[in-house]
This record gives sequence, structure tokens and C-alpha cells, in this order.
Amino acid sequence: MYTTDSLATTSTMKAWGLTRSFGEGETKMYALRNVSLELYAGQLTLLMGPSGSGKSTLLAVLSGLLHPDSGNVLIHDKDLWAMTEKEREAFRLEHFGFIFQGYNLFASLTARQQMEMVLRWGLNMAPREAKEKSDEMLAMLGLSKKAELRPLQMSGGEKQRVAIGRALIKQPGFVFADEPTSALDWKHGQHVIELLRAAAHDQGSTILVVAHDSRIIPYCDRVLHLEDGILFEGSEKPAELYADNPMQTSY
Repeated sequence: MYTTDSLATTSTMKAWGLTRSFGEGETKMYALRNVSLELYAGQLTLLMGPSGSGKSTLLAVLSGLLHPDSGNVLIHDKDLWAMTEKEREAFRLEHFGFIFQGYNLFASLTARQQMEMVLRWGLNMAPREAKEKSDEMLAMLGLSKKAELRPLQMSGGEKQRVAIGRALIKQPGFVFADEPTSALDWKHGQHVIELLRAAAHDQGSTILVVAHDSRIIPYCDRVLHLEDGILFEGSEKPAELYADNPMQTSY
């Protein structure tokens, strides 16, 4: 179990024993090795680690997108992986916001429509109110002049900001962000991290960010590190975490 020194004390997610492998036989590799952690309301948690360490896999398992080989994810006392696929999909729609590294925008929708659809179809918001809130979010992201553009008309950084706005606009209880600043210059990246921090501190959301950029660290309440599928907290790698691990690889 991990603890936190911040003011956030309400554990909103508990995961334990998470293992996820890919391949079979001699080609089998472990992306996650008996990972356990807790996440807290009102916290921005940063998950770091080298490429191929299992960060995106852990994000997908915690957010209900990828089934673990073993282990449990408990959210508000509900077991995410004990749900049916339909129940899990409804749960994600109600509670989760996602920021994908590949944007995952709809090619035929404008920047404004990408956000409006979340409010109209996800929260049953009236069209006029959805438009107003979408325009407010676009303004916060510096995208007011891009409201009518479709993804093919936008730069990578603009598409990333639209994806971020889409995730935050419904004020979800949980936000899972995979490299949210990778396509942004530092000015816009800093602004995005500040928005995520505000979502945690002002709205009480639980935010988990996967990133390589160490400049993000001062904005985060907590830093986790994943290496070869093994999770630890902070910037140093405790040797004891690697002892007596049946799936340990050599270093």
C-alpha cells in the first residue's frame, strides 16, 4: 500500500496484485508484475518510467480498458473487473475522463462538437448549455478561433488540447491521461498540467498522468515510478521491492 503526504486522504481507487502479460511460451513478457497502489481524491499523481516499462498498460488496466491476468481494481467499493462489459462501459462513461496519446478525436466533428457530444449524450445536457460550456473550455485552452475546425485542419498540439478539453469538460471523478503534453510546447503543456491540477484540487477529481517530462513533477502531488512492470513511489528504486519476486528479471 502507498501513502500520501498531501491533504488528500480519501482513497477512491485501490488496486492490488495486478499482473498483465503478453505473448505465450518463450515469447511471454510481463508488462505488470504484482502491482498494488491506491489513488486519492484531490490528487494529481504522476506515473513515470522508461519506454516499455508498462505505464500505458497500467493506465489501461486501472481505467477498465485492458483486462489484467490477475488482480483487482476497486473503485468506490465496486470491483471494476467483476463487472460485465456493459456495466464497465456505463461506469466509465459516468465516472471517467480519458486523454489518449493518439488523441482519438472523431474526424467528422469540429473542435466544439467533440466536446458538445460528451455533454449532450453523456450528461443529457441541453444543446444551448452544451455549446456555452464547450466554448468556455475552448477559450480556457486557447482554442476559441479553432472551434469550427476538424482534426485534419488542426496541428498535433491543437488536437491534443481538444482531447484534453473533451476529457475535462464533464468534470469526471477520475481522469486518466497518457502523455497529455507530448505534442505541446512547454507553454501549452504547463497550462494543461495546471488545468489537470485544478481539476484535482478544486473539483476533488482523482487524476493519474503518464508522462516522461520531468518538468511536470513540481505540479504533481505524488510521483510513482514503474520499471519492468514493478511499481514504486518516489525517485529512488528501493532494492527490497525487487527481492523475492518470482517474476523478477535481471538488472
